[in-house]
Amino acid sequence: MADEEDLTVNEELIPKPRHKGKHDKPKPWDDESIDHWKIEKFDPSWNQSGLLEVSSFSTLFPQYREKYLQECWPNVKGALKEHGIACELNLVEGSMTVSTTMKTRDPYIIVKARDLIKLLSRSVPAPQAVKILNDEMQCDIIKIGNMVRNKERFVKRRQYLVGPNSSTLKALEILTGCYILVQGNTVAAMGSFKGLKQARRVIEDCILNKMHPLHHIKILMLKRELAKNPALASENWDRFLPQFKKKNVKQKKVQSKEKKPYTPFPPPQPPSKIDQQLESGEYFLSDKKKMAKQWEEKQVKQAEKVAENKKKREEAFVPPEEPKTHNQDVSNVDKDDVTAMASSLKRKAKEFRKQKSIDKIDAEEFIAGPSKPSKKKSKSSR
Repeated sequence: MADEEDLTVNEELIPKPRHKGKHDKPKPWDDESIDHWKIEKFDPSWNQSGLLEVSSFSTLFPQYREKYLQECWPNVKGALKEHGIACELNLVEGSMTVSTTMKTRDPYIIVKARDLIKLLSRSVPAPQAVKILNDEMQCDIIKIGNMVRNKERFVKRRQYLVGPNSSTLKALEILTGCYILVQGNTVAAMGSFKGLKQARRVIEDCILNKMHPLHHIKILMLKRELAKNPALASENWDRFLPQFKKKNVKQKKVQSKEKKPYTPFPPPQPPSKIDQQLESGEYFLSDKKKMAKQWEEKQVKQAEKVAENKKKREEAFVPPEEPKTHNQDVSNVDKDDVTAMASSLKRKAKEFRKQKSIDKIDAEEFIAGPSKPSKKKSKSSR
């Protein structure tokens, strides 16, 4: 009995073989040693017959790029010739064209060539743009011109992205591993898919005023440090990252127009030119008098204009005010003080003399009495 129970337990532990269907067979690529995410270099032996149809792409370029493209076009043509791609520079129409040939083996290289001429038209240097032909390199052209309506605001936010002396742009290039070029209304970026995704997010958040590029740079630096720790590989990093809150900037209040009370009657009709002439009496004047009045008004305006121009011309001959030194001011103040003191002393002396003369008055002179005999003797008494 015990042996039978052990057999039943062993049968339960051993998994039963799954019934294989028609397509349930081991595949040669189901091997752990194979890296399915690795991008292998294209081998021309994979497509020996070439392409059946001719594919071509063309793009326009601005006029200021014409001279540079003429100089670097031989290098671009040589780089595309290695991959069996024909290219043409049309200076009359201002366009670049790439197309496949009978020697083309890689079917995706025409898409890479299309990205190459796009980058060249967006002011990317030719040595940098040719790198797009590598399998590991991708590109993204981000249109930022239609994100903001106000031109001044757009230029200011685009300058935030570049930073002082291009320091912000260089930091973004190091952290994302991408080449970034800001030109006009577009931003051209070259790098891996992951780096391009990060760069696009930073650029769009900056232009739409969602987050400043410096905050993004801090977050990217922290993520790079956290990625070095294998213990945090399967954890959420939100608790380590800073949370930047958007500050509320005071905006101008929109002046709301006061609603006027509703009236069913229409507004009064403004007086016409003839009504105004009738009111002023000008309507009844003769043509000669009207011309004389217009001439008089013209003369008055002309005289005012002449006087104004003369005044402007004379302003150049008005001597400037000499700067007053501190010593002159002090001396003027001292002079004023001395004169005031002298006048006050004279006034006091005058009052003092007047008071003294009043004190010396003899009261007997004002009293009636016998007159004193005169000292002189008359001639008759002699």
